[in-house]
Amino acid sequence: MSESTSRAVPEVQGERGALSHRQIMTILAGLMMGMLLAALDMTIMGSATKTIADQLHGQTIQAWVTTAYLITSTISTPLYGKLSDILGRKPMYLTAISLFLAGSLLSVFANSMYELAAFRAVQGLGAGGLMSLVFAIIADIVSPRERGRYSGYFMAVWGTSSVLGPVIGGFFAGADTILGIDGWRWVFLVNVPVGIVALFVVAKVLNVPHTKVDHRVDYWGAAALTVTLVPLLIIAEQGREWGWASPAALTMYAIGAFGLIAFVAIERWMKDEALLPLRLFRRPTFTLTNIINFVMGLGMFGMMMSLPLYLQIVKGATPTESGLLTLPMTAGILTASMGSGILISKTGHYKRFPVIGLGLLSVAMFLFSTIGVDTPMWQTMLIMGLAGLGLGQCMQTLILAIQNDAPPRDMGVATSAATFFRSIGGTVGTAVFLSILFSVVGGKIANAFLSVRTDPAFLAALQQNPQFAQGVQSGSGLDLNNTEFLNSLDPTLARPILTGFADSIDTVFMIGGFVTLVAFVLIWFLKETPLSERSGIQRSDDQAEEDAAAASAPAIAH
Repeated sequence: MSESTSRAVPEVQGERGALSHRQIMTILAGLMMGMLLAALDMTIMGSATKTIADQLHGQTIQAWVTTAYLITSTISTPLYGKLSDILGRKPMYLTAISLFLAGSLLSVFANSMYELAAFRAVQGLGAGGLMSLVFAIIADIVSPRERGRYSGYFMAVWGTSSVLGPVIGGFFAGADTILGIDGWRWVFLVNVPVGIVALFVVAKVLNVPHTKVDHRVDYWGAAALTVTLVPLLIIAEQGREWGWASPAALTMYAIGAFGLIAFVAIERWMKDEALLPLRLFRRPTFTLTNIINFVMGLGMFGMMMSLPLYLQIVKGATPTESGLLTLPMTAGILTASMGSGILISKTGHYKRFPVIGLGLLSVAMFLFSTIGVDTPMWQTMLIMGLAGLGLGQCMQTLILAIQNDAPPRDMGVATSAATFFRSIGGTVGTAVFLSILFSVVGGKIANAFLSVRTDPAFLAALQQNPQFAQGVQSGSGLDLNNTEFLNSLDPTLARPILTGFADSIDTVFMIGGFVTLVAFVLIWFLKETPLSERSGIQRSDDQAEEDAAAASAPAIAH
C-alpha cells in the first residue's frame, strides 16, 4: 500500500493520541449533524428572506435580520473558542445547538422585522459555536496534512443543504399556511426536529479527549468587544438615514472607538487568559491570514446578499428558483474545496490555492457588476460557478494555514479567530452593502424613469395605469418595503424600476470587486510553512512531555 493511502486511513496502533479512521468517522457523524443545522438554516433563509420581509412589511430594513444574527454569532465565536479550550469541545458544542434551537422557536412567533431580528440574534448566539467548533474539533483529531481528505464529508453536508435549503425555504415562504401556521414561520420551525436529532447524536458520539485548563473566562473582554462592534454595525445600517456625519453617527463612532481601546487594554491585562490573546498577533501567519479573512468576508457576504435580490427582484424568480439558480456557485465551491483538499494532502503545499481562488473571486465580482435586466441567465450562472471555484479554494485553506501555525494550547481560540474575523467582515459587508444598495436605488430608479419619459410605449402604459402614474408623479407610488407589486405591474412600467435595482446591485458588485482585489494582493505576502503530520491531540501530548521534561531538568541537575 502506498504511503498516501496509508495516511488516508490513520489506523495508527500504539501511538498515543492517534485516532483510527473509524473513530474519526464516528466523531464526524456528530459534527456533520451540527453543521447541517447551521447550513440548512442559512440556505433556507437565503431564499426566503425577501418573502418574509414583504409579509412583515420591512424590505428596506431586512438588513437588521441578517445583521443581528451576524452580530451575536460574531461576538460569541471567540468566546466559544476560548471556553472550549478551557472546558472542552463537547459541552460547548451542545450549548451552541441548544441556543440555536431556542432562537429558532422564538423566531416562529415574530410579528415584525424588528422582533425577528431580536430572535435571530438568539439564533446567532448558537451559530457562533456551530461552525467554529467543528473546525477546532477536526484540528484536534486530524493532522493538517490529512485534513483535506476529510473535508469532502463536510462539503457533502453543504451541498445537500444547498440543494434542499432553497427548495424547502421556497416551499415554506410561498405557502400561505401549513397546518394552520403561516408558511414562512415553518422556515424556523423546521430547525426543531433537525436540532433535536443533532443534540442526541452529538451527546452520544462526540467524545474527544480533553485536558481541562485552569483559566479565567474573559467576560470583560467579551463585553468590550460587544461595545466595539454593535455601535459600528448600527451606524453601518442606519448611516444613510442619519447622515454619516450626524450627531447620532458621531456618537456611535465614539462608543465603538472607546470599546476598541477598552478591549485591547483588557486583552493585555488578561494575557494568556484573554478572549483573543494578543501574543497570537505576533505570529505573522495568524495576523495576515485573519486580515485576509476579514477583507474576503466583506466582499463574499456582499455578493451573497446581492445575488438573491437580483434574481428575485430583477429576474422575477421565486424564492425556490432563486436558491436553485445559485447551484452553480455551490457546485464550484464543492469542486474546488474537495479538489484543493486532496491536492494539499498529496503535495503538502497550500498557498497556491487561496492565491488562485481570490484571483477568480475578484474577476467574478467585476463580471457580476456588468449584469442587468436583459443579461441571459446562463451567463450569470457561469459567473456564479467562477465565484464558487474561487471561494472553494479559500475558505478552508485559510483556516488550515492558521491551525498549522497555532500552538496546540490555542487551537480553539485560533480557529475561532479565523471564523471571527471572516464573520466581522461579513457583518460589516452585509450592513454596508445593503445600505449602499438602498441609498442609491431611489436615484437609479428616478434616472431610469427619466430615460423613458418620452418613450411612446411607456407613455401608453402610463395612460392605462392612471393610479400608478399619479403615484410616480407625486413620489408616493413606490413602496420599496414590499416589492410584490412588481409581479402584477405592467412590464413596461416595471422595467425602469428593475433597471434601477439592477444598476444599484451592479454598484455593490463593483465595490465588492475592489474589496476582494485587496485580499488578492495581500495573499501573496503569506509565508507558507510545512504542514504538520500530527493531530492537535498528538501535538498537545508532545507539548506536555516537553513541558514535563523541562520542569524535571532543574531537579535532576540539582
